[in-house]
Amino acid sequence: MHADPALIRSTKGQVSAEEWAVRTDLAAAYRAVAMFGWDDLVFTHISARVPGADHHFLINPYGMMFEEITASSLVKVDLAGNKVMDSPFETNPAGFTIHGAVHEAREDAQCVIHLHTMEGVAVSCQKAGLLALSQQSLFPLSSLAYHAYEGVALNAGEKARLVADLGDRQFMILRNHGLLTCAQTVADAFLYMYILQKACEVQVLAQAGGGELIPVPQPIVDGIRQAAATVLRQSGGMIAWPGILRKLDRADPSWRG
Repeated sequence: MHADPALIRSTKGQVSAEEWAVRTDLAAAYRAVAMFGWDDLVFTHISARVPGADHHFLINPYGMMFEEITASSLVKVDLAGNKVMDSPFETNPAGFTIHGAVHEAREDAQCVIHLHTMEGVAVSCQKAGLLALSQQSLFPLSSLAYHAYEGVALNAGEKARLVADLGDRQFMILRNHGLLTCAQTVADAFLYMYILQKACEVQVLAQAGGGELIPVPQPIVDGIRQAAATVLRQSGGMIAWPGILRKLDRADPSWRG
């Protein structure tokens, strides 16, 4: 079945209030990614864990544009990417591979965002990776991991290596591929991606200027890394998130349905 938005029917009465709250936040994250121009047609994914004892997750219906995603259109799947709730929409099981691996390994990774932004991919192709050039870069550098490119298909072996590379960090650059963030809430995962994306944008623009670059002094970088746990706990995802929701509502509140 094609992911036709006309097929969307409300699922609000079929799920718990807790799940509906996650559904609306996740739908908002998809819409916000589209709003900022970070989407890649129907590719890449944002996933979130459904509250409760079951290891179930929500992910986008494959083929639906991010600007079309609603709380009801999100598909509930298990760790293998198989649907566990009736839905007229299909998912891309291969696309959930990265997300499922992170969710399974990290209890705190309630939301995982993976994007292919131009600037993110550009930095992922650079041997030195993310450089300490801006204030924005300091926060990702405080908890940043890298994973080498192994091709499009992710096998079980790569899942284990990706999880090992990620460790307990919140930011990851997938070499030659893109960006990933994870957090306990959709709001924090989105803020982490916003900061990482901005750091990549600044780096690419600074390099394009052609002049000699001034790096952030190493003692400052080291200080941020030493205070990583405190920095990330106080990142303030919920300070920015309500404003993003209001902006989305002004543009098109259909994501809430």
